Amino acid sequence: MDVGYHKSFESSFESADTTGKVITCKAAVAWGPGQPLVMEDVQVAPPQQMEVRVKILFTSICHTDLSAWKGENEAQRAYPRILGHEASGIVESVGEGVEDMKKGDHVIPIFQGQCGNCICCRNEKTNLCQRFGVNPLKSVMVNDGKTRFSTKDGNPIFHFLNTSTFSEYTVLDSACVVKIDFEAPLETMSLLSCGVSTGVGAAWNVANLQPGSTVAIFGLGAVGLAVAEGARARGASKIIGVDINPNKFAKGKAVGITEFINPKDLGVPVHEVSELQPKIELRTSCTQN
Repeated sequence: MDVGYHKSFESSFESADTTGKVITCKAAVAWGPGQPLVMEDVQVAPPQQMEVRVKILFTSICHTDLSAWKGENEAQRAYPRILGHEASGIVESVGEGVEDMKKGDHVIPIFQGQCGNCICCRNEKTNLCQRFGVNPLKSVMVNDGKTRFSTKDGNPIFHFLNTSTFSEYTVLDSACVVKIDFEAPLETMSLLSCGVSTGVGAAWNVANLQPGSTVAIFGLGAVGLAVAEGARARGASKIIGVDINPNKFAKGKAVGITEFINPKDLGVPVHEVSELQPKIELRTSCTQN
C-alpha cells in the first residue's frame, strides 16, 4: 500500500506545536433539528485527564447521524451539536494518564466505549459499558460534564455519541478510541467505527456462527454486507441475502452471499420461501443502511 500521503501529512503534523492549546478549526455544526449543517469556525479545547484529541482525516455518514440531525427523538435533542461517529484520524495530543496512545498514532473512534472495570465490561455476555456505553442523550464529556467544543465567542457546542467526527479536530475519552495499524488505509478505516464492526460482530459475537451455518440477511447495506463477510469468515455454508435492490446482489456475492431473494419477485411473504425453511442460525435485519 502507498502510504505516501500519510507520511507527507504527518511530516507537517509532527512539526505543529498545538499540544495544550485551543485549536480553531472547521466543523459542520447542527444548529437545530432538520436544519442544514453549517461549516463554522469552532474552538476545540485540549484533552483533559484520560482524553485524546484527534485530527480527523476521514469521516462517513450513518443512518444514526441522520436520525439525530432530524431530531426525531425530542429527548435526545441538544443544539448546537457536532454529529458524526464514523471516522479515522491521527492523535494530535493526549491528556494526563493516557499511556496506550501518543501523538501520531493512527486511530478510529468508537461510540461504544469500554472502561474495562464496570460490571458490564467484566461480563463476557455484554459490552454495554455503564460509563461509556452508547447513549444518544449524552452530549458532554464524562470527566466534568462540559464540552470541549465552543463557538468563537465561547458558547458551548455539544458532543454526539462520544465522538463528534464532523470536525477537523475532536476530543474523545480514551476509552472511545482504538489504535490501528499504521499500514491500514485510513480512507476506508472509518467504516470500522460502526457499520463493519456491527455486522461482523453480529456474526461472530452475537450468533457465534459455526462452520456449516445457514444465515439470512435482510437488507444488504453496509451492515448487511458486513454480516455476510463475518459469516463467510466463520465458514457459513449458506448465506442468503434479501433485498429489494437487485444492484446490491453483485456486491453481496463478492463478500460471500450464496443466494439472493428479491421480495418484489415473490408471490408469497419472504418467511414462506422454501429456501428459508431449513434451520437458520442467524436472521439479521439490516434495513436502515
